[in-house]
Amino acid sequence: MTRLLRTLALACLLLPGFTAAAPAALPDDSIYLLDDAFSDQAGKPFVLADRRGKPQLVAMFYTSCRYICPLIVDSAKGVEHKLSPDERARLGILLVSLDPARDDTAALASVAGKRKLDPARWTLARTEAAGVRRVAALLGIRYRALADGEFN
Repeated sequence: MTRLLRTLALACLLLPGFTAAAPAALPDDSIYLLDDAFSDQAGKPFVLADRRGKPQLVAMFYTSCRYICPLIVDSAKGVEHKLSPDERARLGILLVSLDPARDDTAALASVAGKRKLDPARWTLARTEAAGVRRVAALLGIRYRALADGEFN
């Protein structure tokens, strides 16, 4: 799970684009080129390309995680807190579930509600298992499911 914390650092690569310039051509390994279908904590479908043009802080988590994932949320809240109100308003925070088998819309909505995550900025998302692997690969995150339902 320590690799998940690295995601927050990787997300900083996305943050320098706080300007509203016209979108540049995407590199071949851009996360925005993934065409996997996602759904958020409200059940609303989207693709990652929908988020293009708005800086995104991206991390991976799962709702049944009791230790590291809450720290990931707290770290993202810390980033949010350090931003000016204008910067905060322009930032999107995307948490992609590693556990699509258990993290349905209700589980995502429950975490968002319990953690008081503003849906205007925070998106807790799920996609099918192959899509999770593709996102993780592009973010440089390696993980494996353990027999007890946890992830390493």
